[in-house]
Amino acid sequence: MVSHAMTDAMAAVRFAADEPLNDAGRRQAEAVAGLDIRGARQIAGPELRARQTAQLLGLDAVTEPRLADLDCGRWRGQTLEAVPAADLEAWRNDPAQAPHGGESIVELTERVAGWLASLTEGPSRTVAITHPGVIRAAILTALDTSPKSFWRIDIAPLSRTTMHYRNGRWTLRLQ
Repeated sequence: MVSHAMTDAMAAVRFAADEPLNDAGRRQAEAVAGLDIRGARQIAGPELRARQTAQLLGLDAVTEPRLADLDCGRWRGQTLEAVPAADLEAWRNDPAQAPHGGESIVELTERVAGWLASLTEGPSRTVAITHPGVIRAAILTALDTSPKSFWRIDIAPLSRTTMHYRNGRWTLRLQ
């Protein structure tokens, strides 16, 4: 899995909307183009930033809806400071909460777990361009860890996370 490149929302610490990559993000993606994708299924989240990253990396990715970013509901486009502190605190401390009217961390993790389960059949290699939150949820699933650990995982723009499915379970390879 590859995290999409930088956007203005990331730089400004805003909840993302369906925005494009910014100039820095486009330069970042162009600089690392050329992933080893021989024989790999190529997929990307449906948001513009994921699809643009895939394109700049030279991938001919098919859109996968289950790789969509966490739905932050009415918080889309807002800064952290604009969100009521009590709502933000509830969301950060209880992964089952979705005070923004969107998707909870638990729901995101379940969605991503379903996507991972679908990968156990079919092509042995998949390159997925997606979002930091989706990658966090995949890591939680691979490690069979509680969604409470979601915010303890830092995923940088264009970072790569490698997972393998062996003997009925996912393993995580740090590079």
